[in-house]
Order: sequence, then C-alpha cells, then structure tokens
Amino acid sequence: MELVCPAGNPASLRAAVAEGADAVYLGFRDMTNARHFTGLNFASEQRMGEAIEHAHRNGTRVFVAINTYAGQRHWQTWKRAVDRAAALGADAVIAADISVLDHAARHWPELALHLSVQGSATNVEALRFYHERFGVRRAVLPRVLSLQQVRALAQRSPVELEVFGFGSLCIMAEGRCLLSSYVTGQSPNTCGVCSPAGSVSWTEHDGVLESRLAGVVIDRYREGEKAGYPTLCKGRFEVGGELRHALEEPVSLNTLDILGELHAMGIAAIKLEGRQRSPAYVASATRIWREAIDSCLSDPDAYHPLDGWQRGLAALSEGAQTTLGAYARPWR
Repeated sequence: MELVCPAGNPASLRAAVAEGADAVYLGFRDMTNARHFTGLNFASEQRMGEAIEHAHRNGTRVFVAINTYAGQRHWQTWKRAVDRAAALGADAVIAADISVLDHAARHWPELALHLSVQGSATNVEALRFYHERFGVRRAVLPRVLSLQQVRALAQRSPVELEVFGFGSLCIMAEGRCLLSSYVTGQSPNTCGVCSPAGSVSWTEHDGVLESRLAGVVIDRYREGEKAGYPTLCKGRFEVGGELRHALEEPVSLNTLDILGELHAMGIAAIKLEGRQRSPAYVASATRIWREAIDSCLSDPDAYHPLDGWQRGLAALSEGAQTTLGAYARPWR
C-alpha cells in the first residue's frame, strides 16, 4: 500500500519526500491542473524538473495531475502538458479527459496513466473501459462511495485502486461539480480552480471577519473563530430563517480507523489531499500516515490507530473536525 502525498510547491515536495512519501503528485501552473491557484505550483519547468530529480534521487515517484477537462479552444494546452510531463520524466500522468488519455496512450505508451478522481469512475465497467481503451493502470476512486461499494469494486477491478485517506472533503461527485461557476463564471472542471483567488475578498468590521466570493457573502467569523477558504458548498446561509451550513460543514476526511479494512481489500494506495496547503501541513500529514501505513503493513491483524495520530490529524483538519464521510454512510 503506497502513500501518495500532495506537492503544491517545491517546499511541500521536499517535505513529503523527507517524511517518507512513496509518491508525490503535482501539476503545472495552468488550467490543466485542478489546483491552479495563484502563486501555487512550480514557477518554471526548470523548477519542476529539479523537483522531480530530487524525488527520484530519494526513491519517490512523481505523478503529474493533468486532471481538468479540455475545451476545443485550448486543447493544445492539455496536449502539451502531457508531452511536458513525459519529457520531464514523470512516473505517471493523472488524467480524467478521454482526449488527454487518448493522446498519452498513443504518443507516450511507456508513460503510466492513472484515472483521476475527476473521472468519477464508480463501477467496474467504467474501470474496464479505461483500462482496455487507454491502458490505465490505476484509478482514484471518488469520495462518494461507501466502504461496501469500494470493497465490491476492489473484488473485480482490472486496475489498481487508490483512495483518498485524509484531507478536505468534497461532497460533490468529482468531475461533475459546477457550483462555483454560478457565482464566479469559472468551473473547477475546466479552469482548474474552485473559488478562484481573484474572486475572493476578505473584510473586517467591528471584530467580524467577512469572506466573499465574487461579491457574495459566504461566511462571517467572530474573533477566535477558525476561518475557512470561501467556497459555496461550505458557506453559511440563511435557510428557512435559520443561519447554518446549508450544504456541508467544513470538515476533513480521515480514514485511519478503516485503514486495516482498506488494506485487506487490496487498495493499492492512500492519497492525501492538500496541494493548496502549507509545507508544514504536508510534513505533518505525511509523517503520521507513514507511521500508520507502516504499522498496518507490519501487522495487519493488530493494526489500531494511535491517539497521537488522531490528535495530529484533527489539528490539521478543515474546521478542526474529521469524518469518515461516505465510507460510513448508513444508506446504500
């Protein structure tokens, strides 16, 4: 079971490598990358190449996320991204768009292809299609599946399966969310950003911090209250006369409790979310999950998450709370 960690910048990559990541994932500074935030990612191709070399010297693989959907007008940008990733020596490309997968399969047959969570493959037939048509070797499963559904897929999947183990939790079916575009005019599936920084503003008045997205009030925070990055799905709104998180409370996914079950299913990799987070976050999360996975692999039957691991992840979580999300949902 591999540990796949976020590398949104050179410092985060070095932190993940130092703390024992088996692989890191990163992206270019353009719309092909679903974490295309201003100031994030790598300043130049040279810097990315140096980062990949550093990872390889330390035995860490590098996956390049080209995980948004290409429009006709800018198709060449996605094509070049695949070519650039291959030329830089990436170990795999993580993609969702079938045109991107097709280009990679035809022109770079030695480059491993991973189906992005944005591809939203939730059944064996979809996994088989991507494997047979494009040679996809691994698929990242959406975070909307129950543990029973993941187990059923693992029993019949023709490819390796990777699941998210920790990080910010999205309640939408990945690859199908257009929510932010109703306010900002930009969809994360095509422009690479959910709540683009240019649309975000913060103001403070009488001790109250207010966050807005394209002029729309998303939330207000009093002194001492932890403020989250403004997204529509996690905003507080007045609904039926009651002020509350109408869609989702800020919370992070944490699967330490079911790591043994995921291992028993044959899950190939645990992925940590957080390319937009700090190097300190990446270092702490990687360190905890390295210890947990090593513990699980050394004695699966005796595996049990330590309280210290749970406290550490709780401190890193969005909203200072964690959940098993859809893995533990009571319905089917």
